[in-house]
Amino acid sequence: MRIVAGKHADRRLTSPGKRIRPTAESVRDRWLTRLEEDLPDARVLDLFAGSGALGLEALSRGAKCVDFVENGPQALHSLKANVAALREKKRTRIFKRDAIPFTEALEEGCYDIAFVDAPYGSKKLDRIVNHWADCQFARVLGVEHSRDQVLPHPELRGRTRFDGDTGVTIYRADVRRKRIRSPV
Repeated sequence: MRIVAGKHADRRLTSPGKRIRPTAESVRDRWLTRLEEDLPDARVLDLFAGSGALGLEALSRGAKCVDFVENGPQALHSLKANVAALREKKRTRIFKRDAIPFTEALEEGCYDIAFVDAPYGSKKLDRIVNHWADCQFARVLGVEHSRDQVLPHPELRGRTRFDGDTGVTIYRADVRRKRIRSPV
């Protein structure tokens, strides 16, 4: 596993072990290429971070900072090792938390981009998409899922691309939805 492009291109990453499914390099590359215009100086959230490959790839390609959320001991160990190896401690924060309550505590507009790579087949991805539909805590929400997973809220019109059995759907916040408070 390695960083594909940008400042840290070709740098190797520590893997958290066989029990954790990292995002394939080809999927990560296509995903971040799709977000190329959104990445410069972006505040990024990497949920279910695992090794941190998605967030570190975003930093490598120009993101300003990344918050990682992970609670698995093996994953946290590799995540911390990868952040240290790339010397990115100043531009990152690691939260040893469950992603669901962390996300549900966020307010609208906290991040520019949020990555979600929840365990395949769990309802955790649905819960995060449902919360984002109510409170768009990031301008862009990118979710990785299996080809056969039916995502909630088809009205959000996320754009999905597939790489084999892996799908990545990208949702964009509706700027017209922003609440305007009256001066009363």
